[in-house]
Parts: sequence; C-alpha cells; structure tokens
Amino acid sequence: MRKAHLILVGLLLSFVAKATNDIPRSEYPRPQFERSTWVNLNGTWTYELDSDNTGNKRNLPTSKSLSGTITVPFCPESKLSGVNHTDFIKRIWYQRSLTIPTDWENKKILLHFGAVDYVAEIYLDGRMVGFHYGGSTPFSIDLTQITKPGQTYNLVVAASDNPRSGLQACGKQSLEKSSFACFYTRVTGIWQTVWMEAVSTYGLESAITSPNIDNKQLTITPQFYQISDGQTLEVTLYDGQRKVAQQISQCANGSDLTLPIKKMKLWSPETPHLYGITYRIKDAKGQVIDEVKSYVGMRKVHTANGQFYLNNEPYFQRLVMNQGYYPDGIWTAPTDEALKNDILLGKAAGFNGARLHQKIFEERFHYWADKLGFITWVESPNGGMDPNNEVASRNFLSEWAEILERDRNHPSIITWSPFTLFSRITPTFIRLIFDTQKITKAIDPSRPFNDLTSFHCVTDIWSIMNYESDVTRFALKLKPDKNKAEYTNQPLFIGEFGGLVWETSESAKGTWGHGGMFTNEDDIYECLEKLVDAIQTSGNITGFCYTQLTDIEQEKNGIYNYNREPKLNVERVKSIFEKIPSRPTKKK
Repeated sequence: MRKAHLILVGLLLSFVAKATNDIPRSEYPRPQFERSTWVNLNGTWTYELDSDNTGNKRNLPTSKSLSGTITVPFCPESKLSGVNHTDFIKRIWYQRSLTIPTDWENKKILLHFGAVDYVAEIYLDGRMVGFHYGGSTPFSIDLTQITKPGQTYNLVVAASDNPRSGLQACGKQSLEKSSFACFYTRVTGIWQTVWMEAVSTYGLESAITSPNIDNKQLTITPQFYQISDGQTLEVTLYDGQRKVAQQISQCANGSDLTLPIKKMKLWSPETPHLYGITYRIKDAKGQVIDEVKSYVGMRKVHTANGQFYLNNEPYFQRLVMNQGYYPDGIWTAPTDEALKNDILLGKAAGFNGARLHQKIFEERFHYWADKLGFITWVESPNGGMDPNNEVASRNFLSEWAEILERDRNHPSIITWSPFTLFSRITPTFIRLIFDTQKITKAIDPSRPFNDLTSFHCVTDIWSIMNYESDVTRFALKLKPDKNKAEYTNQPLFIGEFGGLVWETSESAKGTWGHGGMFTNEDDIYECLEKLVDAIQTSGNITGFCYTQLTDIEQEKNGIYNYNREPKLNVERVKSIFEKIPSRPTKKK
C-alpha cells in the first residue's frame, strides 16, 4: 500500500513539474527579493491588435475573450509569442482570467508586471485599476481592496506604443517598417513575466543593501508597506549555510541596520562570492509575518587619479557590447538558461564584463552576472527619444529612476550610463543630463556615472568612441581632449571599438557593421590584435567595450552569430583580448 502511495506521489510531482515547465519563463522573476507565495501568470492569453484605437469604444476592457491567442511574456513581434506581427503596433489588448488563491486571505495581493512597452492600462472586470508609463521597468497593482481569495476575475491589459513620437525611449527598435543597419525588430506590449504574490499587510516593501568593504560591514535600509506596534525586522547574513551576522531592530522606514562581517569575502569577476540574506518580519507576539530571501556581494567600485578601481585596486574592464536581442524572443530571452549562456559566451571570448547597450535587461540577467562574476554597465534604451523635448525628458527621468531602484543592489553592475550619442546637443538636453546625474547620485552614490559615449557634461568616466580599423588612426584617437573644461582627469575608457564584420553566409547582401568588411578570417585576428596592442601600449586606457557579442539580424559584427554559434575561433579571440590583464601585474 505504501509503495502504491509513493508511486502516486511520484506521478503527482512529475505532473506538477511538467505543468511548471509548460509555463514559459517559469523561474522567479525577482531573484534579489524572493518570497515563496506567488503565482506565475505567463502562458496563453487572448489578444487583439487595435490599429485604429477603437478598443475602448468596442468595450474591450470588459471582453472575456479576444480574437487571437498569444504566449506571454513574448512580444507580438516575436516568433515565440505565436503572433510574429512585425509591422507597427499602435495598440494591443491582452486578456486572461485571474483566480486569487483561496489561502491568500488577509494578505496584500499584488499583481506584478516585469515590463510592458510602452503605456500600460490594467483593467479588472472592466474597471481600470492601474496604469504605467515606461517600456522597460516593473510596476505593481495592489488588488487587495478589489478582490477576494477564491474568486475569479477578468484581467485585461491595453498597451500603447508610438516609437516614432520621439517622446519615449525605445532603444534600437527600428523607426522604419523593417529593420536596417543597427536598428532591429520592434517590441510592443508585455515582454517580461507577469506574476502575482501574496504579502503581509505589514510586509517588507524594499531593502537597499550598501556594502562597505573598508569598514567590513553591510548596511541595510528597509522600507515597509505598513508598520504596527512591536513589529521587528530580523536580518541574517549567511555564508553558504553558515550564519555570519544578524541584527534585530524595531521596524522603521529608512532606519539603517548595520551588520559587521568578520573575515569578509569580496565579490569580483574572478571570485564572485555572494552572501545570502534572510529578512524576517515578526509581529509583537514574535510570529513571523513576512520572510524574504536575498543576497549581496561585498565589493566597492570608484574612480580616482585617472583610474577605475574595483575593491580598491586598479581594474581593467574588458567589456563586450551586448544588446540582448534573440532571434525568437527579440527583447525576451527564450529561457533563463539563455541569459546565463550569454554571460558564459562573453567570458569564453576573454571578456570580464559587458556594456548592456540600449536596453534594460531582465533582472534575471543581473542575477546570473552576480553569480558567475561578470561586470556590467547599465545603459537606458534612450534611442528614439528626442532629448531636446521637455515631455520626452520628463518620461525619461521617471523611467531612469525606476531602473536605478530596481537594479541598485546588484554587485555586478559597476557603472550607470544613461545616454549614448545624440547628434543635436541643446541647452534642454544638457539640462536633462545634469538632472539625470543628480537623480542617479541621489538614488545610488556608490557607482560611477557616465553621461554619454563621446560627449561629456558631467561624468566620472571619460568615454570615447573609436571605430577606426586602421591601427595608426586608431592609436591617434586614444586620448581625451584635455582642453575641455569638463575633463578633470577622469579614467579614459573606449566606449565602443571594433565592429569588425565577418560574414560567413553565402551572401553578404544587406550586411551592415561598424568596422570594415573582412573576407579573410586571419585578417580579422591580425587587425584585432593590432587594435588591442595599441590599447595596451597607450598607457592611459582603463578599459574598453568591443562591438559586439553576437550578430543581430542584418548587423554582422558579432563574435558569435545571432543563434549564439561561434563565427570565429573563440580561443584565439580570447587570447588576444586577455593580453591585457584585468589587474596590473605586481612587480616583485
């Protein structure tokens, strides 16, 4: 009888595992703030395109089934969505039923969206319950007062997108009907995980982690949904399974808790050590009412004396440009493993990090970068917006603040880089740059700020763009313009170089790339080595970003092709880039 019971349990567990695996992108989407009580809402939804913007007149907010089916969280332009509609989408509607679990009684019920491009409106049983501006950042809707556990509701989402307006940041999404040059297939609507969780009314809303390696301590700054009398926060730090520090305090918003760390282990790309964190909130009777799992990497980044420092030692950044596009998912990785694989591909080619170009990556990417040891620059998808427009500036600042708040606890992120390059610099744009710098430093003063790639107003890093493939001309440009008032001996960084095109298919028609077109593979290695040698002998470069990790659609200057298969001899490429060590060789 017991054997039959075990078989039945095994079959049930197998069924549950299969059901979970059938949900696309089923992993927990917020790896630095993880609770156990949650529901993944990815999968099959109904949808309808609304090109003439008549959805509200046709009462779509109340619709219980739309005209087609789509797989969330993949955008309708992608193959994985099942829609594959690549023309402009001005407005799209989504629908599914939403059942609140019966055991979520007396809990705060939160509906989370990882990202919806660009303006999102959320309806529940025809009633608008929330909205959000910004195509790359998460937002939440509190359903507590309008839902009851055990009941089912009709969830409808409308997303509006107008990349040609100049008022929204859209990155490398093409403003033409088709992709061209370094602009690619567009993204509209839901493109990150939709999920729901139950939280105590007095639960932890957020926690800022501030490592201080000089004083060997970690500071935690908590924020709560509500606070009741006698409520306490218990923070425990773990090294593996071993408890290394603990602090207990009365709950208070913005009140710091400091944990001393003995025999502290530092985080770096070479040794990406992570400490586990458990947050427990207890009521006046000592009962645990909320528990959150997290982690932290103890590390420090700063600039001084024309150098970039990691953990108080000079560190050379060998970055690769990663734009985060996928053939089948566009902005959305097909699997969590694909995010991890992109980091492994970068490391295999000799890079210790990546510049995340013109896109805000899924938070799971940063988790893998933290875990595997891979430094990153975070850059907004500022392409497409008109920075000289006041409304566009207002939209940008709101979204940039949300980006900082989402990602500031990830140790792998070492630089904030909000803008790339714009052809028209006006007083309005310069004001936006200064405002962005102030907001960035207010939210996170611990990291360097890089304003633009090749134009500087207020910056901690002097980055330049140099796509010369002729080594003589390339070497002549490896210096800052010391005549500019903005130059105050900031570290010199090559924000973009390389872009060498090697087309391995039978036809190079439509091929585009930043650098020259090569027809002989050995010539690429020779050119690449000369460029790296010039960087090394210049004596004043503190890092570089090579363009780029993979081909994307018609852009063919990747080390790997769009399907992540090697185009070049990766070991040979690795040996060239690693001629410059991450840390300078210490003299004996």
